[in-house]
Amino acid sequence: MKKIRLFYLCTLLCVAIGCNESASKKVDQQKAAKSSPEAPVSTAAMTFDKTVHDFGTIKEGETVQTTFTFTNTGKSDLIIVDARGSCGCTVPNFPKNTPIAPGATGEILVSFDSSNKPNMQQKTVTISANTQSGRETLRIKAMVSPDPVKQKQRDDAAKARQQNSN
Repeated sequence: MKKIRLFYLCTLLCVAIGCNESASKKVDQQKAAKSSPEAPVSTAAMTFDKTVHDFGTIKEGETVQTTFTFTNTGKSDLIIVDARGSCGCTVPNFPKNTPIAPGATGEILVSFDSSNKPNMQQKTVTISANTQSGRETLRIKAMVSPDPVKQKQRDDAAKARQQNSN
């Protein structure tokens, strides 16, 4: 029994001595100073001529386009990895995985298909790039005038659903 107590006492003493030495004492201060960055890592930055575009009033079924022009205002090459519209009706065309030097400009062409999209529409394009935030957002909006024939079909279908639910 005394041997077990002595064993636990020695183990406890070793743990206490080992924990007494703080982690900061264990780190080689010279190596740490060399590996830590003295200045923040330079990144690319996107500055747009506009981040929102209003198409105004368009007719249902029209496909409209706008161009968002951007400048790399960062200190390193800008690389756009992906750009996605918030739905299938919004399609961006962008310079994928093409390095854009600091100070250089580029364009993102955004198409919007208003088929079966009556009334006010607001869509987004999310850009994934090597910027500090990693994501940039563009917005488009349009007031889509309903096609009279399609609107009558929608109204008739809604009336039929209403009658079936009663």
